[in-house]
Amino acid sequence: MERLTVEEFRQAVKMPLTVVLDDVRSMHNVGSVLRTADAFRVEQVVLCGITGTPPHPEIHKTALGAEDSVSWRHCTSALEAVEELRAQGVTVLSVEQAEGSTMLPAFHPEPGRRYAVVLGNEVKGVHQEVIDHSDGCLEIPQHGTKHSMNVSVTAGIVVYHFALSLNVL
Repeated sequence: MERLTVEEFRQAVKMPLTVVLDDVRSMHNVGSVLRTADAFRVEQVVLCGITGTPPHPEIHKTALGAEDSVSWRHCTSALEAVEELRAQGVTVLSVEQAEGSTMLPAFHPEPGRRYAVVLGNEVKGVHQEVIDHSDGCLEIPQHGTKHSMNVSVTAGIVVYHFALSLNVL
């Protein structure tokens, strides 16, 4: 299948996107996000607060080694990560249902800019203080009876949207 080695992956050009996980409890969700980040060559994943970090058997179960290829780091809080990213000129967008949010299909990232998306806790979502320090919110339109999706599914949809929009596929 002509897959990259871990070293080739580390040297490869990355999509200018950081994924920030804000207090994600499930190690399986963390592993799944890392695996998605590998699939689309995301620049980095920032694991914040109580979010688990590798090495961990439950993360490895779903990451299948992506925890070794994807650049990741831990931050004490998502707010700290957001402030650091914004200071570096990164546009930070929380993925949350919020007043004034932009529906994902209507959002078109600008080539040449770096972005970060913040994904929240499985029950409480993105912390309000993180939303308040973000440059905006993205929302995935939903038409069923539920008002949320699994955080790793959300990550896949959002990362795929960025990859399509930035023509990196």
